[in-house]
Amino acid sequence: MVSFNPRDISTGKLHGYLLSAVAPRPIAFASTIDEEGNPNLSPFSFFNVFSANPPIMIFSPARRVRDNTTKHTLENAKAVKEVVVNVVNYDIVQQMSLSSTDYAKGINEFDKSGLTMLASDVVKPFRVAESPVQFECKVNDIIELGTEGGAGNLVICEVVKLHIAQDVLDDDEKIIQEKLDLVARAGGSYYNRAKKGFFEIPKPLQTLGIGVDAMPSEVKNSMILTGNDLGMLGNIEALPNKTEIESFVDDVSERYPNIKNMSHREKHKIARNYLSYGDVNSAWKLLLS
Repeated sequence: MVSFNPRDISTGKLHGYLLSAVAPRPIAFASTIDEEGNPNLSPFSFFNVFSANPPIMIFSPARRVRDNTTKHTLENAKAVKEVVVNVVNYDIVQQMSLSSTDYAKGINEFDKSGLTMLASDVVKPFRVAESPVQFECKVNDIIELGTEGGAGNLVICEVVKLHIAQDVLDDDEKIIQEKLDLVARAGGSYYNRAKKGFFEIPKPLQTLGIGVDAMPSEVKNSMILTGNDLGMLGNIEALPNKTEIESFVDDVSERYPNIKNMSHREKHKIARNYLSYGDVNSAWKLLLS
């Protein structure tokens, strides 16, 4: 067995060991607003429930390891002291991942990820309409665990109202875990789906993905592409140019001889196949052809 003293290895390496070994972890998809009312949405896997009476959840937006900066969620929670914790199921996991991109302050991650803002009943931050369970919370306290990169900040939240989708409840109003289909976080790019096991999602681009809001209307309003498809398509730095699209059309013309005359519906179905293999670039070239 290899042994380490935490003080003898870098924070980044220790961070990796902790996240890979303590897994899978539930995800708090935290919605907050700043003092001007600008929405923010970001996921955190340093998260769990700690009490039922009173109903207390704690999540921790840690200081960034790379530059010791703090996250907008933490700043908002300090300023407004309200948050909505949304759970993450498989249907929104790619959009959740896209929302974790370090967009500038004031950028609305709901728009970037293509998720729907739903007004809360008690608190100011919005709920994620697509999430099957949403917890409206007031922030009771924030405990700072350190001042260096990697230090956590415990946001202690008291649930003041919860919302559960009817289709994940049985006749006795108990949650059916299989229908909830939750996703948890593991180390690196790994996630865990309750019904299927581990899978990978590439980390969001440091150069910032274009987001769902920057997509052509026929793509972001598609009746074929799912939220997860849109999440993958949004994690690209720039759309392919005309030359790249024309080259792609030439390359696949034998397989799809009618490609130039395909309907949006046909293209979207084929694009989903490319996305199932993680080929986002080909999917975009087809969609824009």
